[in-house]
Amino acid sequence: MIAIDTPFLMASLAALLVGLSKGGLPTIGMLGVPILSLVMPPMQAVVILLPIYVISDLVSVWLYRKHFSAINLKILVPAGIFGIFIGWLTASYTSVAATKLLIGGIGVGFCLNTWLRKAPAQAHGPDLPRGIFWGALAGFTSFISHAGAPPFQVYVLPQRLPKMVFAGTATLLFAVLNAVKILPYQLLQPYSMDDLYKASVLIPAALLGTVAGAYLTKKIADVWFYRCLQIGLFLISLKLIADAASAWGL
Repeated sequence: MIAIDTPFLMASLAALLVGLSKGGLPTIGMLGVPILSLVMPPMQAVVILLPIYVISDLVSVWLYRKHFSAINLKILVPAGIFGIFIGWLTASYTSVAATKLLIGGIGVGFCLNTWLRKAPAQAHGPDLPRGIFWGALAGFTSFISHAGAPPFQVYVLPQRLPKMVFAGTATLLFAVLNAVKILPYQLLQPYSMDDLYKASVLIPAALLGTVAGAYLTKKIADVWFYRCLQIGLFLISLKLIADAASAWGL
């Protein structure tokens, strides 16, 4: 009987999902940390996945180098960097259970907001105050759990950008933020050779996901893909919230 390395399979799946997100499907990357958090502490999952994000960014930036909203990036990049700084300052005060609760809460909140909120009749343009708030929140949640997509989408989706422009804006924004996170992560939890090895074996899955994500962005109807994704995110998020409640004896 062949032994199955469950943590490796979970990590490979997480890397594949990260690649898909970098290929143009930003929400799907949110599943990476929750999936890995089922088999390891959330902060360890976040640290291991960062090199995967950065390497995938190299491919995704080239894929979307001509498709992005410059005005949105001018607002969101500085705000996101500020959010990363806040995340770095507060990370050491957050327990494993609290991190799981926060990650799960982000996922559940995003799904409920998507399912229950009525779409506005008219598109909204870029907005500096809202952009600063949601950009900073995207940077903060990206730092603690690589879950910056929901705040980004809350701000950008009402603008109803063309699909490729939306995907490219998300890709370029988080490529910058992931690069910025390298030093704070190193200061918070220095990478060991074992961490780098674990990340390196996941690179093929991530690169495969990046190319596949770019293809799917062009070919698959968004409504059906995101419905399946949101159900998966919702169920995993509920599991993490239950884990946090159990750790606190609730």
